[in-house]
Amino acid sequence: MTINWKKPTAQMLGRFQPFHDGHKTLFKEILKKTGQVIIMIRDTSGTDDSNPFDFNTVKKNIKKSLDQEYKGKFEVIKVPNITNICYGRGVGYEIEQISLSKEIEEISATKIRKKMKI
Repeated sequence: MTINWKKPTAQMLGRFQPFHDGHKTLFKEILKKTGQVIIMIRDTSGTDDSNPFDFNTVKKNIKKSLDQEYKGKFEVIKVPNITNICYGRGVGYEIEQISLSKEIEEISATKIRKKMKI
């Protein structure tokens, strides 16, 4: 089963360096919006010490974390290093911040990378 490209879809954009439990919790909340999610990985690998993982590694980690429970409900794609999301009026979509618990929001990829000695 794969996602339906014509059906309303939520977007999750990030570097995911690495993909962690905070990202997974956010994914679950985003999935509730439309039932399917496009996970867009910004191509930032190697640009600095905060971006050690290449696209294939990040994608593999995301799929490892999500496939068992959510296979067919998400797609992972590579995108340029998007730094601005701009829109005009009445574009037909919303930009929405999802607030999670303090414990989840305190998960830090920087701290995880330090523990990984990257």
